[in-house]
Amino acid sequence: MSTALKPPPAAPAAPAPRRSSRKRRGAEPGGRVLAPTPLTRIGLIAVSVLSIFPLYWMIVIASRSSSDASKFPPVLVPGGNLGEHADRALNDPQANLLLGLQNSFIITGTVTLSVVLISTLAGFAFAKLQFKGAKLLMAIVLATMMVPIQHLGLVPLYLMMVELGWTNTLKAAILPFLVNGFGIFMMRQYALQSVPDELIEAARIDGASTIRIWWSVVVPALRPGMVVLGLLTFMLNWNEFLWPFLVLNNENPTIQLVIRQISIGLYTTDLSMVFTGTLISIIPIAILFVIFGRQIVSGIMEGSTKQ
Repeated sequence: MSTALKPPPAAPAAPAPRRSSRKRRGAEPGGRVLAPTPLTRIGLIAVSVLSIFPLYWMIVIASRSSSDASKFPPVLVPGGNLGEHADRALNDPQANLLLGLQNSFIITGTVTLSVVLISTLAGFAFAKLQFKGAKLLMAIVLATMMVPIQHLGLVPLYLMMVELGWTNTLKAAILPFLVNGFGIFMMRQYALQSVPDELIEAARIDGASTIRIWWSVVVPALRPGMVVLGLLTFMLNWNEFLWPFLVLNNENPTIQLVIRQISIGLYTTDLSMVFTGTLISIIPIAILFVIFGRQIVSGIMEGSTKQ
């Protein structure tokens, strides 16, 4: 009577290596950590100093007398006149700084909201909707990005404002910038990467209309890109000088026109007032960066890592 041979007991499996739950900064996919070299640290410090120094120098001159700006060696320590200069700039009736801030907020806010809204709608349509002439219309949108308004579009737009009788009004500074070809292209690319077709089809099966799909499905997915586009549009239009200079006057200026008016003094230029007005003009942009900084970085990084 034959006895069946029993197989030898299996060797115990080696324990799997424990993976660290904490992600190490600068780690490559293979696990190797990249430590910054001394040369990299020096370069980053140099770039940081070069980026921060103009802002610091502006604060120094804004807080001192105008004569301190031409001293050699230069004065590098802020003074105590910043509050006095700011009060003078805000309350000077000839400078119209408060009116310039108000007009810039109206123009820039209106343009930013319009560009973000229209770009999101058009980007969704070009990316996810099927309609005749989509490729041709997208080609026309891209073609508008190749025409610099400062060279080819300035004269026709100005003649249009004159024919409409809108010169010296805020409408003339707002109308040409309500639609942005770059914004449409950016939102189209973002919608292609961030909004799955299956999600839109599921919403259609549930009976949602196109507008409801855009509001409930597309807008939440595009929110990081909308924040980035909104900030870029705000910065571009807040710092716009040439077009407001053509269609507006000193009685109805933007903040950039006010700073120009301060800088062309009757006989001499008060550099302290110029730097004070410039410092006040960048406060809204700095506040936006503080509030939306994380969303801006996440929006840029998300858009760069989508596949």
